[in-house]
Amino acid sequence: MQLTRRDFGRLAAAGAAAAAIHPGSLFAQGKPNSKFNGVQIGVISYSYRQMNPSDALAVLKYTVENGINTVELERVQEAWAGMPQAPPRQPGAAGRGMPPGYAEELTKWRTTMDVNKYAELRKLYNASGVSIYAFKISLTDRMPDAEFDYAFKAAKAIGADHLTMEMPDNNPGLTARIGKFGEKYKMRMGYHAHLQAKPDTWDEALSQSPWNGINLDVGHYTAAGNHDQLDFIKKHHDRITCMHLKDRKYPEHGGENMPFGQGDTPVKEVLQLMKQQHYTFPATIELEYKLPEGSDAVKEVAKCLAYAKSCLV
Repeated sequence: MQLTRRDFGRLAAAGAAAAAIHPGSLFAQGKPNSKFNGVQIGVISYSYRQMNPSDALAVLKYTVENGINTVELERVQEAWAGMPQAPPRQPGAAGRGMPPGYAEELTKWRTTMDVNKYAELRKLYNASGVSIYAFKISLTDRMPDAEFDYAFKAAKAIGADHLTMEMPDNNPGLTARIGKFGEKYKMRMGYHAHLQAKPDTWDEALSQSPWNGINLDVGHYTAAGNHDQLDFIKKHHDRITCMHLKDRKYPEHGGENMPFGQGDTPVKEVLQLMKQQHYTFPATIELEYKLPEGSDAVKEVAKCLAYAKSCLV
């Protein structure tokens, strides 16, 4: 893809912004590095949701400031590419789904836009030393095949090696369909679970296709009452696309999200297992605990990263 003068201007602006907060980060010098003793630590853009602004270029700025060199993008990448905004929900509207008509508008945009647009965002990130390893998107039964094609093509264009989405409950037809698109594009989908996570939650999807994988959230897995975190990772390490890293308490202790090292999740042991076994999937910082007064998401992600590093060096 050839960069126009306007493209280069945006590229330079993004790099300059990164350099302003992380001296020497522009282009080849002083790039961020969050890989410690072979274990890649990343971050999901959702972690910066409480920052203002919280768009794709701001996420790049925060990531570089934190010294993190790889990310999972959720929502911000599509907003950057021109995704139509959902209209505000009318007072008294029932349910939590999309406003009427918006799903159709979104499908039209996704199936007609030029996915090569995402290659530009990849260049902006890469210029500051940050790679994009996962593209999070929700795929549903109602979507046409062309929208599934969009998801996989967009993920490839942005430089990701897999997609992630929430695990659909009791919908083997959907995971089987997604697996077929994974085969078509030779790209895995990692399914993320919350408190429904049990040791067998992913079994059916994994059996349907080698392109169906696990986006293990070890914090949610703990809060769901599972005590076999290390054994689960050992058993399924080759099917884990990436792992969300957070610290939560067991349900009998309240299940809350906690700062790293203060909950029941064996964060240290998990990271050391990854180091010892040379697992290559990223461990993704996902900031969900309540921000302390006077702090912000960038400062708290820095604390999470420092804790992870202390477990690995």
